[in-house]
Amino acid sequence: MSSDEVRDGVSLTNLDQPLFDDAEATKRDLVEYLDAVRERMLPGLRDRPLSVQRIRPGQGPFMQKNVPKYTPEWVRTERMWAESSKRQIAYAVCDDRRTLLWFGNQRAVEYHVPLTRLGEAHQTHLVLDLDPPEGAGFDAVVAAADVVRRALANDGLSGAVKTSGAKGVHILVPLAPADHDDVAAATRALAARAERIDPSVATTAYIKDDRGGKVFVDSTRAYGATVVAAYSPRIRPGTPVSFPVPWADLPTVTPRDFTLHTALAALGERDLWAELMPDPQALPEDLVAEGRTIPVARVQAMHEGKRRARAREAAQES
Repeated sequence: MSSDEVRDGVSLTNLDQPLFDDAEATKRDLVEYLDAVRERMLPGLRDRPLSVQRIRPGQGPFMQKNVPKYTPEWVRTERMWAESSKRQIAYAVCDDRRTLLWFGNQRAVEYHVPLTRLGEAHQTHLVLDLDPPEGAGFDAVVAAADVVRRALANDGLSGAVKTSGAKGVHILVPLAPADHDDVAAATRALAARAERIDPSVATTAYIKDDRGGKVFVDSTRAYGATVVAAYSPRIRPGTPVSFPVPWADLPTVTPRDFTLHTALAALGERDLWAELMPDPQALPEDLVAEGRTIPVARVQAMHEGKRRARAREAAQES
């Protein structure tokens, strides 16, 4: 079998090369997976500026936002101002099979998208990212996800959960149009409420040393933040996939259950992410109001870091 072929007008090359160290997969495995899952994956990518994480043979992974000069003219691109780098960036928008295949051939393994579609001024989802402490099992993440689900239910909200493809999970709540500041505030309030429900398993402490071995409920995915798309592979040993899971099944799975080799069989003919996602919901006023009283985690952590540094300097001088 040749390691090169053409599919939908896209030249696919070096397909039998290992994808990366510890991938337990080839470039062909990546391309075949992306092609097979495309009808379920593309809705989460469509009309969103795309950032991909690529990995070349013998090199480390890197995040690509600006499309390279050799990008085919049929790849849709949108120029946008990037506040982080203070410059215009030409983002790709992956709307179709051909573009997804081209990215697969570029060894783009991970697919990250913002929470806002092009041409729209509001976030489509509220996101809470659950990050377990070093050495913790997935059961800790499951326990934290349950308190987040209870916090949502207490305010009449519901969301869908997927493995991140790394160690944790992402919980997404689809939203009716809402102000960005309101979404950010509601996200902070939900994290705080989850922590109050069971502070033995969940924490909102942004500084790692303050987490006390608990699962971090990250409420910072707002404004221009991105999230890895459902069904996206990850550059991790075994090439796991960010995979949707019914709430009732969460205690019976681990992130390693879903890889380039196993995810399609687990899906069958279903689109689990579409099935599990509730209808868009309005943000409750009490949630937004509480969130507006909670400092932004990154800002709070920055000030606390400076305070601790001053305290250490004072202690050394004395």
